[in-house]
Amino acid sequence: MPTYEYECKKGHRFERLQAITSSPLRKCVECGSSAKRLIGSGAGLIFKGSGFYITDYKRKGSSDSKAPKAPEKPCPTPKECGRETCAGSGG
Repeated sequence: MPTYEYECKKGHRFERLQAITSSPLRKCVECGSSAKRLIGSGAGLIFKGSGFYITDYKRKGSSDSKAPKAPEKPCPTPKECGRETCAGSGG
């Protein structure tokens, strides 16, 4: 159930936990004057704790651009390798 925030004509603000199907309150709980439900309130999302980071849910096996890459194994000969610049031939 969401929490709705209300404000009366005299400036009193209060919150009520209500079902979505419940009708809005009409009277202030403090002074009895007419009250209206405030728009935009009632979003029940609260983050608690020190924070969330992209590394919190990252897979251990995923590649990272900051991680050093393993050196390539040198090829026996440029013909067997097929690359234009082969580490085995020195360039």
